[in-house]
Order: sequence, then structure tokens, then C-alpha cells
Amino acid sequence: MNRSLLLPAAYLADQLAGDPEWFPHPVRLIGLAISNGESALRRPNQSPAFELLSGAALTLTIVRATYALTAAAIRLAHRISHTHGNAAELLLAWTCLAARNLDQEATAVLHALERNDLPLARQRLSRIVGRDTAHLDASEISRALIETVAESASDGVLAPLFYMAIGGVPLAMAYKAVNTLDSMIGHADQRYFYFGKAAARLDDAANYLPARLTALAIIAASHLTPHADASAARRIWQRDARHHKSPNAGQPEAAISGALRASLGGTNIYAGELIPAQRIGSEFPPPTPIHARRAIRLVSIASLLALALATATIALTQTRKRAR
Repeated sequence: MNRSLLLPAAYLADQLAGDPEWFPHPVRLIGLAISNGESALRRPNQSPAFELLSGAALTLTIVRATYALTAAAIRLAHRISHTHGNAAELLLAWTCLAARNLDQEATAVLHALERNDLPLARQRLSRIVGRDTAHLDASEISRALIETVAESASDGVLAPLFYMAIGGVPLAMAYKAVNTLDSMIGHADQRYFYFGKAAARLDDAANYLPARLTALAIIAASHLTPHADASAARRIWQRDARHHKSPNAGQPEAAISGALRASLGGTNIYAGELIPAQRIGSEFPPPTPIHARRAIRLVSIASLLALALATATIALTQTRKRAR
């Protein structure tokens, strides 16, 4: 399927269908493969070197298999008919995107916050963040929501679009495998420090460009969004993105901090352990539910801008190739 048509069609399908619980999502199958692979490879008292190598082997196997199986499924569908092939590509492309799901989950937290139902807001927030949420107040819930909306805009929308644009659906699905590996085993705790290191490093590499493109998209969207400060978005991005412990998550978070003129970052609690972090946009006040609502709108506009740019770039490239 022509990618200049595939990208907007997949985005539209995601907006219409979202991520229904009943659908056998490929990411769930990838997650099952990772769990089974970990069970097969890990044994008690393994050496750090063995854990490092076995984790790297699992990571490369899952990513390569995801790419190969996706490409094979699309080829098989095209052999049946052109229509079947296009439908298979569109179906798989749709599952790579999470724009509507992100918006729905974030909005559910926001609605609970705006009703001052903090227990429900904490419970809904726990579905989309890894930090402990049980004792967060309204400002900290707003901060967590803004941070996860900004980061998820990159790995749930912009990055899949980026890889779909340059390598088609198989490459986008391989990226989802990398992202799933990182979320499941790419932790720096005692259990996964060695076994998940390859997954974490590969995720860092895969998100390097998309994270920075997401920051630029947020800055561009700030020019089109009421109450957003594009100048501050660019300034805080350039100054504070490096303050985040992640080489990538800090990019969109710093941009959105400046755009909203709200401070982000700081101490979080994971599994009962306090994890300190530097502040981003420290000169701004703490975020409120109003900032969170603006963040959701800003990320939606940034996603549409990225989609338009990617589609236009592909169409222009194809036009130039035909003209040669």
C-alpha cells in the first residue's frame, strides 16, 4: 500500500477504533513471546555475563522475528489479492498506533481530577504510569499525567509513524517489539540489570530521533495552541532536556514544560522506593489540572502535525522519483 495513503489511513483507523480490549493485539503476542523466552533462558544463579548475552539474544530474536513475521503476513495477504494485502497492511499499521488510547486514558484521569475524585484519578493514572500513585495529590497527578502524555506521544504515536514512513509496517512493528521489550525487561533494577541491558540500550537508540522530532512537533504545535508558549517550549527544551535520567524522555517533557509554563520532574516513588530527579522548567509553578488539559490538546495537535509532515514528505519523495 502506498505509504502516503497508509499513514493517514492507519491514523484514522486508530482514531475510530482505538485499542479494543477484545482484539488480539500483536503487542500482547509480542509480550507473551518475551515472557516465554525469559522463562526458557533464565535460571537461578546465572553469571552477569550469561544474563547479558541471553538477554541480548532474546532481544534480537524477538525484534527480528517480529519484523520477519509481519513482512511474511503482508506478502501472503498480497498473494491472495491486492485488496487483501492492503487490508492486512492497514490492520497491522493501525495496531502500531496508540493516539486514541492515549487520549482516552489521559482524559479519564483528567475528568476524575476535575471532579476532585482523587482516589479514582490515582487509580486511572496507575494504568498508564509506572510510579506509585497511591499518595499523589492533584498537582502530582497532573505532573505525572503531563509527563506520560508527552513521553507516550513519542513512543505511541510519533515513533511508529516515523518507522512506518521510512520502512513500512514491518519496521514499525519491529519498533513496537523494541518498545515492549524495554517496558518488560529493560529495567535497571537488580532482576533485570544485566538481562535487560540490551533491550534498554536498543530502545534508547530506536527512540533517539523520534523523541527529538516529538519535541519539535510540540514546539510547532505551541504556535497553534491557545495558552501555549512556543518560545518557552524551545528554550526549556534546549536547556533542560538533558536533566532527565532518560536520554529520550526528557526531550518531549522539556518541550511541553516550557509550552505549558509548568514545572515537571522531581522525586517519584517506584515500588516504595524514592527516586530523585532534577526539575524541568524549575522557574515555573507546579502543574494543575488546567495544564494537564492543555497538554492533552497540545499533544493531539503535535501528532497531527507530525502525520501531515510525514505524509507530505513521502508524497514529495515519490513524486520526485517518478519524475526522474
